[in-house]
Amino acid sequence: MSDPLSIGLDERSLALRRTIIRTLGAGQRGHVGAAFSLVEILRVLYDDVLRFDAAQPKWPGRDRFILSKGHGCLALYALLADKGFIPEAELWKFCKSDGLLGGHPEHHIPGVEASTGSLGHGMSIGLGMALNARMDTSGARVFVVIGDGESNEGSIWEAALSAGKHRLENFCVLTDYNKHQSYGSTAEVQDLEPLVDKWRAFGFGVVEVNGHDVGQLQAALRALPAETGRPTAVICHTVKGKGIKFAENNMEWHHQNKVGPQDVERLLAALEGR
Repeated sequence: MSDPLSIGLDERSLALRRTIIRTLGAGQRGHVGAAFSLVEILRVLYDDVLRFDAAQPKWPGRDRFILSKGHGCLALYALLADKGFIPEAELWKFCKSDGLLGGHPEHHIPGVEASTGSLGHGMSIGLGMALNARMDTSGARVFVVIGDGESNEGSIWEAALSAGKHRLENFCVLTDYNKHQSYGSTAEVQDLEPLVDKWRAFGFGVVEVNGHDVGQLQAALRALPAETGRPTAVICHTVKGKGIKFAENNMEWHHQNKVGPQDVERLLAALEGR
């Protein structure tokens, strides 16, 4: 597997990051590192995998997507605007009293299935949706993105036990494994290794990918389920703050506030390698 830190970004990935930076500047705050580690995961889901109709966000035949690590919402908002779920103008009202978009996703936003940000909850919600879809024989699939820090929560593993028990082929959990959380590395705070073995022990088919390699993500997500008769866990090895050298793996960039125009210009310049 290629090194997530060294892999380059194509124009689509750069464009989405520019949108995230400008949205951050509009709200003057946000979780920068968590959003940048997510971009390729969400890009591939929305460009290549999810079945949806942005003009009809509640279309019954849609796949369901839940961003359980809701603090990474800047990346999700960029994709929702890109796909036409929300007007682009809403991005420039991020965290404003007259805007639709807050610091965590809420279910009243078109294209958002559940309010998240209280860590550990989104996976259980997705599990219920996957069980319901199977009972209804709707063919809908459910995708949930969780964080590695979020994986400290016991509710994640309760949901994993249940998904394995029910052999939910239509359920896919993607871990944004950037190996950092709000106050340290995952190895220091609560080591998750051996992470692949844990998911297998809970009854999942497991795939490991470079979470910034679009081709690897496409191949993994087009070949679901990873194992017949099992839910799928995709371990996405990523870099917190990917694309901004001074922010990569830098805990000071977990969250930023009081972001001004000079900060926006600095981030944009760093993204372009200037």
